[in-house]
Amino acid sequence: MIFACEDKKKTSKRATFQRVLLEIMSRALRFAPAVKELRLHLCQKSTTSEGARQFIDKFYVNLKKQNPSTPILIRECSNINPTLWTRYDYGIEKQIPLTGMNAEQVFSAVENLTTKTVPATSNR
Repeated sequence: MIFACEDKKKTSKRATFQRVLLEIMSRALRFAPAVKELRLHLCQKSTTSEGARQFIDKFYVNLKKQNPSTPILIRECSNINPTLWTRYDYGIEKQIPLTGMNAEQVFSAVENLTTKTVPATSNR
């Protein structure tokens, strides 16, 4: 009887985890109108780019469905640090290094750069 109760708890926790994971994965994120392009630079093999690769696997499809007219470019190159670039109106660009981040942290970085209309500081 004790084992059945423990199995039920494990199954319940697993189901809750899967529900939360699906909710996170299906989060809708609409880019601000000022966002003209999103670029993700990453390495195909390095551990520093692991989170960026996981982000692509988990979130790319839904992100592209929510923003079909905005180019989302994925640039793979050996031995580079993962970086997220966002281009806004008038050629303004902003970047965030993604080194060592997991998929959810990368998603938060994307959310941070794409939901604002114009960034406070810019790189040109």
